[in-house]
Amino acid sequence: MGTSSDRRTQVQRRAETERRVIDAAIDLIASTGSRRLTLARVGEVAGYSRGIVYHHFGGREQLITAVLDRVRKMGLPPYDGDGRAQITGIVRTYLTTAAGHSSSSRAFHQLWMEALAGDPVVQPLFLDHDDGFRRFLSDAVERGIADGSVRPDVDIAAAGAVVMALLRGTSVQLAASLPGVEASSVIAEAVRVAERAFEPSTHSGR
Repeated sequence: MGTSSDRRTQVQRRAETERRVIDAAIDLIASTGSRRLTLARVGEVAGYSRGIVYHHFGGREQLITAVLDRVRKMGLPPYDGDGRAQITGIVRTYLTTAAGHSSSSRAFHQLWMEALAGDPVVQPLFLDHDDGFRRFLSDAVERGIADGSVRPDVDIAAAGAVVMALLRGTSVQLAASLPGVEASSVIAEAVRVAERAFEPSTHSGR
């Protein structure tokens, strides 16, 4: 029993260390971007040595991968029988998160801008992420067509790309804290855009 308990304690300690290191990396990236990120600086902020950070993550690229894995998890709604409702729920949740100006949201946008600028480490990571996210959005559209909540003439792949563009473009606007514009109003309009774009025609016979 003691051995099993020790193993659980080791797992818990490892998880806590990794959480603190990733939290520290997120805060640093949100403030200054990833290009100035070093294992030593992350360890200093997290309260660990550079060696501990290296032991858990192996290097800067692996740490940035872990950060990207964390910040892209936004609690997006799953499919629940209505594809169009899932799409609008994704839009609402994603943009509400972006409007919160959390460290995770700011770190995500910093990494995205670095990827667009051709950063040799971040760009390949983002390409993989974007490909998976587009497929996720396209899958939601496809399910909506199958359940009748999305108009049947939609180009599934193109729709996934368009929804992603809506999310990314609007999130940048929200991150910029638009003067004189309420974030809640922007989010509501974006949801309406998605809702109307995929709404089945009343003349389609469905």
